[in-house]
Amino acid sequence: MLPGIRMKRNGKKVALVVGGSRGIGRQIAIDLAKSDYYVVVVAKTTSDAYKTDPFPPDPNSSQSTINTVVREIKEAGDDALALPVDVRDPASVANIVDETVRQLGSLDVLVYNSGAIWWASVEDTPMKRFQLMQRVNLEGLYGSIQAAFPHWKRQGWNARIVVVSPPIYSRFFRGKTAYAVGKVGMSVLTKGLAMDFVRQGRTDMAITSIWPASAIESAATRKHRDPSVQQDLRRPTIFSDAILAMLKAPPGEVNGLIDTDEDFLRKRDVTDFSKYSVVPGSTPRRIMPAEFPKLEVAEQDDEGQRMDSTKLTKSKL
Repeated sequence: MLPGIRMKRNGKKVALVVGGSRGIGRQIAIDLAKSDYYVVVVAKTTSDAYKTDPFPPDPNSSQSTINTVVREIKEAGDDALALPVDVRDPASVANIVDETVRQLGSLDVLVYNSGAIWWASVEDTPMKRFQLMQRVNLEGLYGSIQAAFPHWKRQGWNARIVVVSPPIYSRFFRGKTAYAVGKVGMSVLTKGLAMDFVRQGRTDMAITSIWPASAIESAATRKHRDPSVQQDLRRPTIFSDAILAMLKAPPGEVNGLIDTDEDFLRKRDVTDFSKYSVVPGSTPRRIMPAEFPKLEVAEQDDEGQRMDSTKLTKSKL
C-alpha cells in the first residue's frame, strides 16, 4: 500500500461504480458516497464539471458525466474520484481497477451498471448491435472481475460485487433476444462465480444481481409525456437503497442471489414504497413476474467428475 493511502481514504471502504455517469448509476454513486463509501465513478463520458451550466445537470441527460457526478458528491461533503473507461477494451478496464487500488489502497465493492440496449427481434438486430451489447454488457463485467481478482487475492478475498442483470425467466427473452443473451449471461456469471466462491471457501466474498421490479425513470422514459407512462415509473433511489441493503447483508445471504429491488427491500421489512413513485400517490405497475422459476435441479450436486481445463496438458487440449 502506498504511503498516505489510508489517510486519503479516511478509513472508508472503496466502491467502484462502472457506468456511474447518469441515471441509475449516478444515483448508486451518490448514495454510496452518502453512506460513507469512497466512490470511484467510472464511465466513458467526461466533461469540465465546473463549466457545466446549469449545475447539477439533468441526471438523465448527456450533460451528466463522471465529472459532474464527482462534483455533486464532493459538494455534498463526501469523497469521490472520476476515472474514464471504455468497457469494450479489457486494457482500459484493467487500468481503472488498478488505478483505483493504486490511489485508494483497496477495492471493496464493485458495481457493474454499464449497459448497451437494443430491443428488437433477432432479424432486426444487426451483427454490430449484437456485438456491441455483448462487449459492453457481458464482456465488460467479466473483464472488470478478472482485473479485480489479483487485488482481492492480496486483500484476503473480502469484497462484494453487485451486477445489474435480471432474474432468469422465459418472458425476458421475448422481443429482445439479442439483448437478453448478454444480460442473462451476466446473471449466469453471478450464479457461477458464487459457486466458485463457495467451493473455494471464500466466505467473505459475494456476488449479487439486481433488477428493477417496476420501470425506473430514465432518459428513455422521460420522452414519454403521457401521464399513464409517468405514473408507472419509480425514482432510481429504490435501486440504490436496495443495493445498500444488499451490501449490509451477510455475504452468505446474498452470494449468488438474483433479485429485484422491491423484492429484496420487502425482505428487509420495507412495506411503504410510495416515496419512490415519480407521480405522487401512484402505484407503478410491476414489470417483473410475481414469482421466478428455481434454477436448481433435484440432483444439484451430482455432477460426476468435474473437468478443469487449467489442469489438462497441452497435448490433451
